[in-house]
Amino acid sequence: MLDGDKILIDGRPLIACPHCDTLHFEPDIPDDHTATCIRCGRVLASPRSNAYLRVMSLALTAMILMIGAVFFPFISLDAAGLHNATSVIDAILAFSTGLMLPLSFAVAMLIVLIPVTRFAAIMYTVWPLVRNRRPFAGASAAFRLAEHLRPWSMAEIFIVGVSVALVKVAGLATVSFGPAFWAFAGLVIVTVLQDNAMCRYTIWKSLEQNRA
Repeated sequence: MLDGDKILIDGRPLIACPHCDTLHFEPDIPDDHTATCIRCGRVLASPRSNAYLRVMSLALTAMILMIGAVFFPFISLDAAGLHNATSVIDAILAFSTGLMLPLSFAVAMLIVLIPVTRFAAIMYTVWPLVRNRRPFAGASAAFRLAEHLRPWSMAEIFIVGVSVALVKVAGLATVSFGPAFWAFAGLVIVTVLQDNAMCRYTIWKSLEQNRA
């Protein structure tokens, strides 16, 4: 795929399939059409009308959901007349001393800081494109950062792990889901929709054309 630097053959740019690395001459794809790899069938590019606006809206929605997911109560437990409610930030701080400090740092990075950084980088990249203006300075670096952080953004892994754990805890105590749990569940859905709506080829192409 395009990543700022291009491979040329006889002056014609090439793009590589992200799945099998097959090289293709860079296609000229109209909106609402799809280009696929000739070898494995993987989608290479799929530009859509108003895609930038959808990506921007979903990234902003994800940022708002993340704020609620971090600071609002996540779950509450009732057992033997005792009640306890906790938030994600409380869980992170609970491991912030002694030998558990690296775990606290890892949790904060993987489920909060990295996803927020990625959403912010996508918004920084796409906002000028929504308004048909020149990209901000460093937009290519910001989008490259967002792509590098994608495998490390693990909010969805966190919510799946918590759900599995709560199934076992439910037999020992009464479990109530707080607003943050549903915010995290919504965040997972919004993140999937955003990644599906975002045509990386089109974004790189737009950044390249505006830079030129």
